[in-house]
This record gives sequence, structure tokens and C-alpha cells, in this order.
Amino acid sequence: MPEYLQEITALTMRWVRRLSREKFSMLFTLVQPMLFWLIFFGNLFQRAADAQVVQAPSYISFLAAGVVVMTVLNNGLAGGVDLLFDKENGFLERLMATPIRRTSIVLSRFLFVMTITSLQVLVILGVAFLFGVRPATGLAGVAVILFIGLLFGVGLTAISMALAFSVKSHGDFFSVLGFLSLPMIFLSSALVPLAAMPTWMSVLARFNPMTWAIDAVRPLILSGWADALPRVGLVVMIMVAFDALCLYGSARAFRRAMG
Repeated sequence: MPEYLQEITALTMRWVRRLSREKFSMLFTLVQPMLFWLIFFGNLFQRAADAQVVQAPSYISFLAAGVVVMTVLNNGLAGGVDLLFDKENGFLERLMATPIRRTSIVLSRFLFVMTITSLQVLVILGVAFLFGVRPATGLAGVAVILFIGLLFGVGLTAISMALAFSVKSHGDFFSVLGFLSLPMIFLSSALVPLAAMPTWMSVLARFNPMTWAIDAVRPLILSGWADALPRVGLVVMIMVAFDALCLYGSARAFRRAMG
């Protein structure tokens, strides 16, 4: 077990060092979701959004939960990109020839992606705070938001890594990534509540795990524990089932790719 933890730590630090050498990439990774969605989009539609429809003090306060979960979505689905490039340039094959457990490669990637995602979520909540959005559940609520994000992110990262092991080129990977991400965002309650959607979109959105994550995070920000706790309990069960399904598919893809 100590050797296994050492392998995971070493491989995780490899991802950290790679990101630290890319200063602009590290900056934009932390800033982009907050800048484009929360500030620009939130302020752009501040007056257009009906407070009675969104049932929030402002559109930015309503949007905050959506931006948090969208960040998890984008990071999770992009989590397999570096593994894909390692596979294309032959480094992954050389890494597999070393005397390490193969699962340490996957676990290190999970750890790295979830750490970066958690930092982004904290930045988003911090900027939202500057715009007057105070989580109604306090710091404990922020911790629960991070926990829900991690649960959702595990399944998404598993999907991304399964895709990285399955496709032949990064062009195919990014094509599938774009096909998955936009429908998941618009067929969710990230930008508008389910009640404001056309009926057919509302029905489809209820089958989207992203909607369940958002609807658990939003009361943690807007209303408080009384409204949030039942939803948190339900979303944890849904996310555990979602993660189990995604991890099973990812493990099968990994075994096929690695032979």
C-alpha cells in the first residue's frame, strides 16, 4: 500500500508540474468559467431574467449553482485529454511497461482533475460573494457543494478517460466532447429553472444527472438547510449510481485498450 500511494502521488505531481509550466493555461483554467459565465452571462441577463421565474434575489445568485456544476462538467469531460495525448505520443505505452499498478495512472488523473475542479469552484463562489451572493448554508454548505461536485466529477472523468482509451485521435475525442457538453448544459436547470422550459426540454432535463446536481447545489446557496438536505440525500444516491455505471464502463475500456 505505501508503494501504491507513492505511485499515485508521483503520477499526480507529474500532472501538477505539467500545468505549472504552462502559466497562461493555469491562469485561464481557474478564471475562464468564472469570467465568461458568472460575470458576463450573469450580468448580461440580469435585467432580462424574471425574479419570480428564477425564484432568486438576482439572476447571478440563480446562475451561481449552474456555473459551479458546469465547471465540474467541463473539467470532468476534459479530464482524459492528457491521457489521450500520452497515448498518441507513446508515453502511455512506455509508462505501462514500468513496474507500477495500472490503476495508479487512472487514480492520479482523478485526483488531479478533482483538485483543480475544487479550486475553480472556490474561485467561482468567491467571485459570486463579491456580487452579493452569500451561501445561505455558510462554510458547511460550501463543503457540501464541493462534495456534490466531486461525486458528479468522478463519473464525468471516468467517461472522459473511457473515451480517451477508445478513440483513435484527439480530433474524434473533441468532436464527441462538444457533442456531449452543450446538450447537457442546455438540457439542465443551469440557465433557467425547469418550470420555464418547454415541456419536451423539461422532460429530457429530468434525466440529466447535471440537473440533479444543480438542484441540490442551488438551495445550499439560496435557501438554507431545510430545503437543501432532502435534495442532497437524494442526489448523493443518484450520483453514486451514476459513478458506478461510468466507472464500470471506464474500467472495461481501459482493459480493452491496455490488453
